[in-house]
Amino acid sequence: MKRVESSPDDYIASQPPDIRAVLEELHALISAALPDRDCCMWEGVFWGGSEQQIIGYGNYSYQRSDKTQVEWFIVGLTRQKNYFSVYVNAVEDRQYLAELYGPRLGKVKTGKSSISFRNRADVDLEVLREMIEHADRIATTET
Repeated sequence: MKRVESSPDDYIASQPPDIRAVLEELHALISAALPDRDCCMWEGVFWGGSEQQIIGYGNYSYQRSDKTQVEWFIVGLTRQKNYFSVYVNAVEDRQYLAELYGPRLGKVKTGKSSISFRNRADVDLEVLREMIEHADRIATTET
């Protein structure tokens, strides 16, 4: 995955109306929860080998254990084939926030850093915002 010049607004506008409405709501929520963070598009092969377009919020750089410097984002948002995905790349006390907040998020599927849901009504937006703000606090203390 790499940062690209295309616009998050263009990505959202390119979606069918029902999907666009949910992405607009989530984009507004994430932007409000991360008011001092930048936002851009990321494209390329993502985990699992699939081509993706992801809106990334709060870009940062970190060093992997192999000493490779990597650019990434704190929070990501995209529409997959059948569901919406929010990625929260933050860990506290060795636990990913997606796993920590998962039981409170509603009818969602969580992975280490991913939250996926089919419909807007399936996710509790207040808990999602709380988790994103938590991720921002963690990222702020690490930089």
